[in-house]
Amino acid sequence: MLQIKSFEFNPIQENTYILFNESKQAIIIDPGCYYDDEKDVLSSFIDKMGLKPEMLLNTHCHLDHIFGNKYVSEKYQLPLCIHRGEKIVLDDAPLRGLMFNLPFDNYIGTINYIEEADNIPLGKDALKVLLTPGHSPASLSFYCEADEFIVSGDVLFKQSIGRTDLPGGDFDTLINSIQTKLFTLPDATKVYSGHGPVTSIGYEKRNNPFLV
Repeated sequence: MLQIKSFEFNPIQENTYILFNESKQAIIIDPGCYYDDEKDVLSSFIDKMGLKPEMLLNTHCHLDHIFGNKYVSEKYQLPLCIHRGEKIVLDDAPLRGLMFNLPFDNYIGTINYIEEADNIPLGKDALKVLLTPGHSPASLSFYCEADEFIVSGDVLFKQSIGRTDLPGGDFDTLINSIQTKLFTLPDATKVYSGHGPVTSIGYEKRNNPFLV
């Protein structure tokens, strides 16, 4: 069974997630830690829990989700895992950071590309990769069927959806991703979004004003 720990980091209030199992194996998703004290919070939790990070995943590569990629990669000796279609967004992120007065050192190490329907193992557990573009060119969502949750990045929020006015965004594509990839999951599926509180597929089907 996977447990989830979330942190709200950086001035854009992004949700960073650590998934871990009974064997203390862990996956870090979207490390948005920008300030040194945020990096310390992340690593202190890992140390306190005795976790062994095994993978670094990005749902997508907008700057608020990748501030901590370099730190996590270097500290835990992990390559970055993204969809190939997000590489252009990753490369563009430092320029975006300067535009928002948020300069940062971008990740420049090895990249392992992951695709739709890949299974990401963590001990006896696994995450299924869903391709959910629209907010960004090739945003991914990570679904755990056994534990009934999905980490959706900025695709779906509680009673909202990801913005589509950034480069590579498209409203119709985003709505299609939600309707065909997320809303086909069981209603009880918890949704861990890139910003804001946890919600569920069933709740959003009934209450999301962009989708009802």
